[in-house]
Amino acid sequence: MMNSPEELALRLTRQWQNPHWREQRLLSTKAWPLELAIGKPDAKQFANESARVLQHIQSWREVSVGEVGWVQQKYRDAGEAVSIPRYWRLNKPSEWVQATGNAQVASDYSLLSRLVVKADPLFHPLLIRQLARIRFLSESELIQVTQAALKLEPGCAQGKPLRALSIAGGDSKFIERHRRLLTGMLDLRFDDEVSEMGLETFLGAVSEKDHWLLLVPLSLNLLPFEQLRIRASELMRTPLMAGRILVVENEQCSYQLPPVPDCIAVLGAGLNLSWMEAEWLADRQLAYWGDLDSWGLAMLGKARTHQRHVQPLMMEQQVFDQFETRSVIEPVQYQMVESLDLTEQEKQLFQYLLGRERGRLEQEFIPIEFVKNIIGEWARSNDT
Repeated sequence: MMNSPEELALRLTRQWQNPHWREQRLLSTKAWPLELAIGKPDAKQFANESARVLQHIQSWREVSVGEVGWVQQKYRDAGEAVSIPRYWRLNKPSEWVQATGNAQVASDYSLLSRLVVKADPLFHPLLIRQLARIRFLSESELIQVTQAALKLEPGCAQGKPLRALSIAGGDSKFIERHRRLLTGMLDLRFDDEVSEMGLETFLGAVSEKDHWLLLVPLSLNLLPFEQLRIRASELMRTPLMAGRILVVENEQCSYQLPPVPDCIAVLGAGLNLSWMEAEWLADRQLAYWGDLDSWGLAMLGKARTHQRHVQPLMMEQQVFDQFETRSVIEPVQYQMVESLDLTEQEKQLFQYLLGRERGRLEQEFIPIEFVKNIIGEWARSNDT
């Protein structure tokens, strides 16, 4: 089989369009040199298709990109050995691009070459793999995105909506417009935590989409269902017919909650706690239970901002120390403790957790019996 320069150029173009090959060859020196087999005419082709063979040889003599490897091949129908092209060697990415002869590939390579000079090396693999997305953006806007991704930090929104963040000179819709690209870059910085938590939660921003909360009555006749989902905006304006409200960070903890007289648990709010501004909460016995980590304490601080009388449950150092063997590493830590409405003791706990290798005790890892006892004590402490 004889491969023409045009056929191998098309193969190289298809390889450029593959994100895996593009990333490997643009970022690894081990990928070079690259050799492509040209093939050679067999004896039958040489004898019966001599004109085609001569054209094949001539087309490869005209190739000026990279190096064409030649061998002397003897054929029965030839009086002497014939010089035949056997491989095409490309020594660097620019030769790969040039060898494709494709204007779009050349344009892509030019864009990436400029971006990698200006963007943090951490983002180079993402930019290369996301070429189909970024080629439609202006170079200046792409640089803005990389700069914004370096400035955004956990909790930096401090309860504001994303459009209120002024980052890297972008407009009010900058983050939303580049949400997917920014999320990918932040995942590189923070170990995929942004995708796992959601961008708004990670940045501490108020979601502009209505948040759904899970209501679980902890005693009979408070709700017509065993569980009920409700929008946060509806809960804010609709008083619950219970004297006690227990706010729980994670929905997965519903199985740990014991029966409590006159109590409804609200689960799964995360950082979206603006509904707690509701006036009807002011005369309720109110408690908050979250993970014992920097983010859990951040959420407690936000809850207290809305309702000063909220009582934290199982969010003190003695609880962490008691179950420390169940603690895990907190991949991304909330850093902006000065912005939080925490007591001095809670701030000390915050710093204590930040200083530990495994500074996260998740709610699900606290024994059920312990949880039941603490929540029971909270309920009994306000019985009249």
